[in-house]
Amino acid sequence: MSSTPNEENPMEQGTQPLDAVMEEMKLSNHDLVEASKQQLTHKTVAKARKGRQLTKRSQRKVIDAMNERRGGREPYQLGDLFTYRGR
Repeated sequence: MSSTPNEENPMEQGTQPLDAVMEEMKLSNHDLVEASKQQLTHKTVAKARKGRQLTKRSQRKVIDAMNERRGGREPYQLGDLFTYRGR
């Protein structure tokens, strides 16, 4: 899969920084779903990592779950995990 946005399909944004952060923290999609206090699905996390464009609400759910996993440290912001703003 390409790591850059696909001009042919603007819904594909390329692999997101979220993927690298999750790899570094050794987190699976399931770990993030389990940490979420909202309704976050495995499918949404997979789409987020691969760069399938999400809504702002879905991005927020992913960011909130990552912050839950991170604990009390400085929270992640949109720009830390995604290269685009949700629609």
